Parts: sequence; C-alpha cells; structure tokens
Amino acid sequence: MTADSAAGESNDNILLDEPTTADLRAKVTEAWRDFAGALATLLSSLGPGAHIDLTLDPTASGTGMAVYSVSIRLLPDKAVEALAVGNADLPEGYRMDRSAVADLVALGWSPPGVLPGSGDFFGLRSSQDKATQLATVVSRTLRDVYGAPHPAFLVYLVHDEEDEPIETAPLATARNEPNIGEVLDIDDLDDDGELSAALASAADEVVPLDERVRTVVATMSKTPVDQLQVDTDGDIGIRAGSAMVFVRVRDNPPLVDVFSPILTEVEPTEQLYVKLSELTNRMPIGRLYCAQDTVWASIPVFGRNFQPTHLMLAVQVMTGLADELDDRLHGEFGGKRFFGEGDKPTPAKQSAEDDHRTGMYL
Repeated sequence: MTADSAAGESNDNILLDEPTTADLRAKVTEAWRDFAGALATLLSSLGPGAHIDLTLDPTASGTGMAVYSVSIRLLPDKAVEALAVGNADLPEGYRMDRSAVADLVALGWSPPGVLPGSGDFFGLRSSQDKATQLATVVSRTLRDVYGAPHPAFLVYLVHDEEDEPIETAPLATARNEPNIGEVLDIDDLDDDGELSAALASAADEVVPLDERVRTVVATMSKTPVDQLQVDTDGDIGIRAGSAMVFVRVRDNPPLVDVFSPILTEVEPTEQLYVKLSELTNRMPIGRLYCAQDTVWASIPVFGRNFQPTHLMLAVQVMTGLADELDDRLHGEFGGKRFFGEGDKPTPAKQSAEDDHRTGMYL
C-alpha cells in the first residue's frame, strides 16, 4: 500500500451512508466487486482503438503530488494491452517499495520495459475473452497496490484513438470526467468576446496544459496571466470569501485538480464523516473528504482532451461551494477557516433549515 494508512482510514469513513453502518469493510468490498464487474462488461463491449484511463484522484485520496493510474487499450483481434504507472513517474515519498512491486508482478504485470512499448510503465497483455480476469487484476492493482480506498475515488475516461469521448454505461461509483460538461451551458458563461477568444486559445492542443489552464483562470478572474497568485508548488490560488481555492496542473497523466482546504484543525468524528458523505451525495460534481485534521473539497478535471468549459465549471462550483461550506461546517464542527482569523473549535448545533441552504452546489 502506497497511500498513507491514516488517510485511508479517514477516506473509508466518509463512505458511511448512515450512522448505524455495521460493516464498512463489507460495503467497500462489495463496491470494488461492482466496479470490477462493470469494468469487465465495458472491456467486452469496446472495439479496437478504444482506451480506458483510470486515475486515483490524488487530492481526494491524499496522495499529494503522486498520480496513480492504469491505462487500457483495445487492439485488433480482441487483444488488450494495459499499462500501470511505475516508480519513474512517481515523486519521492510515494514510490512503491519492493513488496508493492512484487505484488504487481504477482498480479501478472510485467516490469517496466519488458512489454514492447511500455517504457517506464508496468505492462500487461490479455484479451477481451479474459475481460473478467483483467478487470480483477486492474481493480486489485488500484486498491491493494496503489491504495485507492474505494472506487468512488477513481476518475475515468473512455475515449477513441482521436481522444474523442465514448459514451458508456457507468463504472459503478467511479467518476466519468466527461459528465462534468453535461451540467454546463457555455451560453451561461460566455458573456463577451474576450472569453470566447480565451476558450479558443485554451482549447488549442499545441499549447501546454499549464498555459491553457492559466489562460482560463486568468480570464475568469479578469486578471492578467502574469499577475495570477501562484505559490511555490505552482498552484494557482483563488480567494473565495473566507475560503481559498487552488488549481493544480499535473503532467502524467494530464490532470487538473481544483481543490480547497475547507477547514483545518478540525476533530475527525463519526458525525463529521457522515455529514461529508451526505453532502457529497448531493453534489453534482466533486467530493468532500477528511484527511487527518483537514476537510477538503475536490473536483478533478482530465487534462487529456482538455475542455476549458469543464475547468470553468469546476472553478465556479468550487469557489461558491468552499465559501459557503467553510462557514456552515465551522459552525457545526469548529476548526479554522482559511481566512477565518480567531476561529476556535466551538461546535454549534445547526438547524434543519440551514442544512438545505446549499443552492446549486449540492
């Protein structure tokens, strides 16, 4: 397991769908079984040239700068090729130890470079006739080796050789990134020619992803690109009332994280985990979770076949959500808001009426 065990326990807890859940482990196991079954069905139905990219959301899973991913490609004659991220693409502190590497090999993965064209990735060759076995291997890789606590922390994209999305049935509780665009009507955002030009520029695949992201954020905030607030980690900061929203660009695989530390120095309790689970279930996109003593909100946006409107929606939702939720959750669970000077952990009872003031965000 490469993900932090304490964070894993916290992430598991937010999956509670009711306070009286007796056997969370059984529920998580069932969720992974459903995911593997859905993946096997999908593998059996796709034609040559189709790709399936599965990524453990690094913000929601607490894996920092590490991005754990598996990519599956359908070849002619029902052949299937899969690649799994190796240590060469993981930062120090998140690389797999000998035991984890041995587990990958035991699952059937060939070490990096052994499968032709695999490069720094672990490789696996199979066939659509063995879709069930392959889906099981991929599921166990994501869960047991990469440390995904639940399929809900996976983001996936199914696309063809031209990177055009392919419509498919849901992969259980995993999140399909293209669905983010279904919530957005570009006419609601495009109110001037400047924004249209920025979108056209940001959609240009020739421009590096980080430049496209900065163009979108700068245009939305009506700020020159060179005046964006960027910290030492390269994260773009956007103030939203008493909250702070960050936009982070990752290279391999291409991914854009839109996230916010809603509360810090908060006491993790069962009531908090249940509340975060309830709120996440009502969110159109993204999720809320608690890692150690911080409550986070996260919306991932795929960088491959980057859609500026997807990032715009993620930023709009996150800025409104963070500014509203940090106040609500602070009032109920205490902790400190990003710009909440003098905040103290003084939980206050919340009324049922206030519990439904989440508007378009939840």
